[in-house]
Order: sequence, then C-alpha cells, then structure tokens
Amino acid sequence: MMHDPSVRHGVVSVLGAMLLLGCGRKPEQAPAAATPPLPPSAYVYVTNEDSHDLTIVNADDDSVVGTIAVGTRPRGVKVSRDGKWVFVALSGSPKCPPSMPDAECEKLGSDKSKDGVAVVDATTRTVSRVLPAGSDPEAFDLSSDGTKIFVSNEDAGVASIVEVATGSVVATVPVGKEPEGVTLAPDGKTVWVSGETDHDLTILDAETGKKLGRVVVGLRPRSIAFLPDGSRAYSANEAAGTVSVIDVAKRTVIGTITMPEGSKPMGILSAPDGKRLFVSNGRGGTVSAIDVASSQVTHSVAVGKRPWGIALSKDGSKLYSANGPSNDVSVIDLATFTVVKTIPAGRVPWGVAIGTAP
Repeated sequence: MMHDPSVRHGVVSVLGAMLLLGCGRKPEQAPAAATPPLPPSAYVYVTNEDSHDLTIVNADDDSVVGTIAVGTRPRGVKVSRDGKWVFVALSGSPKCPPSMPDAECEKLGSDKSKDGVAVVDATTRTVSRVLPAGSDPEAFDLSSDGTKIFVSNEDAGVASIVEVATGSVVATVPVGKEPEGVTLAPDGKTVWVSGETDHDLTILDAETGKKLGRVVVGLRPRSIAFLPDGSRAYSANEAAGTVSVIDVAKRTVIGTITMPEGSKPMGILSAPDGKRLFVSNGRGGTVSAIDVASSQVTHSVAVGKRPWGIALSKDGSKLYSANGPSNDVSVIDLATFTVVKTIPAGRVPWGVAIGTAP
C-alpha cells in the first residue's frame, strides 16, 4: 500500500499541537523589570570612637548602608540643614576615664595633629577636609546659618569658634573646666557650654564669643537641651543623677528632676512639640522620657550598655541611642516606648545625628 507523505506530515503536526495544548505550555514572556527602591528620606550618622569611622543608617528601614573612615576618636557629630555635609569632631588625645589620675593620662601621650572637625561630603561619602577646632574637640554645635561651629575643647578648658568657609578659629573663650556639651539656643543668639568639673554652664554670645553669664547646675553636666520656644534649658548631670531645669531669661536653676536609681544622665534633647524630654542614662543602661509639664519621669526602657548620644527621627516617632560598649544603636518607638530594633555599629559608638538625604 502506498503512503501519502503529505498526509503523514499533517497527522504529525496535529499530534504535536495536541501535545502542546495538553502540556499547557504558554509562550515565554520577558521578566518584568525590577522596580528600583526609593531613596531614603533621611540618614542616621553614628560616630564610632574606637573604630575611627562613621556608620550610615537608612532612617526609613533602619538598615546599615555604609561606613566611612573619618579619623581618630570621632565623637560629636552634626549634619547641615540641607543634609549635604556631616561634621565630625576628631581628637588625638588618649581616652582617659574620670577615674584615671591626670598624671597617668599624660603618660599616654597625644597627637594634636589629629585634632579637628572632619567635613564629610554626604553625597560622595568622603572626607573633604578637616577644620582646625582647637585642642581635643569633643562636642560642638552649628550656627543657625551653618557658617560657624562652636566647639568644646575638653583638655584646654575653652570653647573655640570656627569659621567654616575659611577654616579659621576666630575666637577662643575660657569656659568651665572639662567643657563637653555645646548647644545653640533656639533663637541662635547664645551658645551654652557645660563644664564637667566646674559643674556649670557658660553662656556665650554666638556672634562675638563674649561670655554673657554662668549657671551652676548639678555635678558633672554632660549635655544641654532647650525647649523649642527657648524658655527653658535642661542640663543632664551625670554624677548627680539629675536634670537641672533652668529659666533661660533669668539664667537661674528653678528645679531639679531626679532620674531613676542608677541613672548617669548623658545625652538630653526635647521633643519637637516641647512636651517631653529624652535622656540617655549612661552606665544606668536606660533611656528615659520626662513629662515637661510635671517634671516627672514617665517612661524608661533598657537599651545597650552605656547609652550616650541620642537623636530623634525627622518625624519625631523614633529615638536612636548610641550604646558604646555594646557596639550598637537602639531604636525606640516613642508611641510605645519600646526598643523595636538594634542596629550594629562600629566599635564604641558615641554620637548620633540625623540629616535629610542629600
């Protein structure tokens, strides 16, 4: 019998089509293009004193996105209003705890060539230059227009005023011994500097550097905060375990807030609405909230070891604390006052600052 090849080919084609349909195969499609992640709205910058670097955290999801080597013993940190520049205090002096005698500390030696304030380009994540800032700069604040830096020079007992554009120290002013905390008042007209071993706050004219006054507070004041309206200032007093309440207009202490047992107050700041204060309690291992109206501690939460620097998220919903010996940063949800995340940092994180993404 003769077989027609065209018929046989047609049968095979039909069978092939049926098999394809039976297997449910569909034509291949190109994979959908991945949606690029949105850039963060802000970054958290953490200085790490012993690893000599800066940890960068995405403030939206609290993930670490980078690390920048900045120099020796970075501590104080601030961000420019536009988020383009991060300023970091560097020190060539050795680490000497309060319990170490001065003679022993001096034996460790220092390298003053390493002192200064690093200016970090937040876009390229590189140090663009280092500004002179006097001896052993520790903490500082920026002028309202960002043109000047007010620096505490701990081992020299002075505060330096640095002009950013020229990189010049334009004034050096004696303040309380072992100056540390530096805060510009909300009106931008005065700068307040804490003297740890003179237990005082020195008030300087922000324009001229002239000394305007002095307020005696609790033992070993570490940092200063103002209410947004500038009517009250608060001093975190480590050795006293207290916070001093100061009438700014009268420049007098009008109250003392006793912190929970074991607290060693270090960092302090005000909520944007001025209704609460937040305090890191150092060796007490906690962060506390204070109700401003009643001057009472309302909440405390355990964080890492020896929390020091603290900062608020841009929307005021989260608080970050740098926990030195724990090598991490705690994220506190302020609605519940609970730790919702712990972020790894470098060695011995000291300061925290938050800035708009450049």
